[in-house]
Amino acid sequence: MLGGSSKLLKALNEAAALGHLLDRGQLTRAELRTLTGLSKPTVSEAIRRLTEADLVHTVGHETGRPGPNAEVYAVRPDAAYAVAMSVRDCAPSLTAALYDLRGEQRARIAAQVDFARTDPLAAVDDMIDALCAAAGVSREPVAHLQLAVAGAFDPRDRVIHHVDVPRWSRPGLVDELADRLGVAVEVDNDVNLAALAERAHGAAQGAEGFVLLWLGDSGLGLAIDLGGGTLLRGARGAAGEIGYMPVIAEHSRDFHDLVSGDAVRALAAARGLPEAEMFGDAAFVGELAARIALGLSAVLAVLDPPLVVLGGELGRAGGEALAEPVAKSVYHPGSPEPLETVIAVSTVDDDAPLLGAAGAAVSAVRETLLAALRQPTP
Repeated sequence: MLGGSSKLLKALNEAAALGHLLDRGQLTRAELRTLTGLSKPTVSEAIRRLTEADLVHTVGHETGRPGPNAEVYAVRPDAAYAVAMSVRDCAPSLTAALYDLRGEQRARIAAQVDFARTDPLAAVDDMIDALCAAAGVSREPVAHLQLAVAGAFDPRDRVIHHVDVPRWSRPGLVDELADRLGVAVEVDNDVNLAALAERAHGAAQGAEGFVLLWLGDSGLGLAIDLGGGTLLRGARGAAGEIGYMPVIAEHSRDFHDLVSGDAVRALAAARGLPEAEMFGDAAFVGELAARIALGLSAVLAVLDPPLVVLGGELGRAGGEALAEPVAKSVYHPGSPEPLETVIAVSTVDDDAPLLGAAGAAVSAVRETLLAALRQPTP
């Protein structure tokens, strides 16, 4: 029992040291002692074992203090890689990025794939090969794939539903991918992942909670952040499929008919506006804001979020010129006062779903390493 307890303590100490190095970047042994509360010999032993496992290495020496120069340690970036990949029903159909253990992007590529003729298994496999080749690294350390899809992944049957990309709704696809690639594979809705990027890098930084209304060129979506990055996904992974929400409006069956990319372009065409000029027309913006408010009012009445972020290509293109009339158009039924919330525009300049997928993938790889360290070696 004592031997087992000793091994467990060593494993926990190693995990604690690695966790701080992942969070802080570079640390000396003295700094690790302060952060972990462990003794000097215990920290030295943990560093030795992490170095032997090729997870940590020396990156320099700290100078300018009395006594010998202290060695500075950091996580070995090539110890494991994470892949983020976005699947779309428009060009480019696949966009992927490779990240190292520090969370730094090593390569990013995009490709147009005809999934009507190409097996997703082969396309994803080839994409990872291309990423590793572009980064000039071995594929062996790739440990995790995070997929962003415009659909709902049901954890019960492990099938992607409501996805318009051919072959991606095939039962068994996700597990087949994991078997073929030999890595962990996770799937999430692209707007959910965009919300993670918005919290980490965009307009929702520091927000208690928020909803992201995604007004995309090719689709709609709603992500619900309950606070601290915890997302409401629903029993079947379909929370936020706001495009299917019925609405009472002329010639419209659901919210998609009102504010999808095609609906917005049709509204502009009816006013004789070129797509490039539509958000400069006050009458057009006012009518679009009223349409958005029709669906958003229901969301606000049910969830009462402190913040709504307008994202997607159309949301960002509309900018503050769209956000302001949306805020004024959202009314509580039976009350002349607008619902109390802040309407903001996304400030994520990059591909938000891919950026969110990257954060999720790197976090998953790190947690897997830490979990493995917490288990004592037999």
